[in-house]
Amino acid sequence: MLAGRPYGDVEALLAASDAAMAALTTEDLAEAMAGHPPIGRPKPGDARSAREQSGVGEALREELLELNLAYQDRHGHVFLICATGRTGEEMRAALKERIGNDTDTEREIVRTELGKINRIRLRRLTEAGPAEEGD
Repeated sequence: MLAGRPYGDVEALLAASDAAMAALTTEDLAEAMAGHPPIGRPKPGDARSAREQSGVGEALREELLELNLAYQDRHGHVFLICATGRTGEEMRAALKERIGNDTDTEREIVRTELGKINRIRLRRLTEAGPAEEGD
């Protein structure tokens, strides 16, 4: 993505992000997922992580963490979903549905979800002023 700079507009930036996501290897995806906290447990002190998981109420946190551990045992990584705009119940339902997927299917779902997260973050960065970027 750096090599393609500068981008003429936000759509060109998003297209480059989509292309980069499509080109990620299995190892690249694993590295990208390693930076994401489990659903129900945002990174402490990370406003962006807390905002993205704001649809998770306290009552669901324990169940989501237990389901995430089962998912992690099956697939070898945390459950990754674009949490923005989703309720805790929606994320729980998705986790319960996806836990039974085979690893290859789940890897492609993760690629799609990570792409959604990247698009949201890139849009926020391009719309934010310098003081807002760390949010």
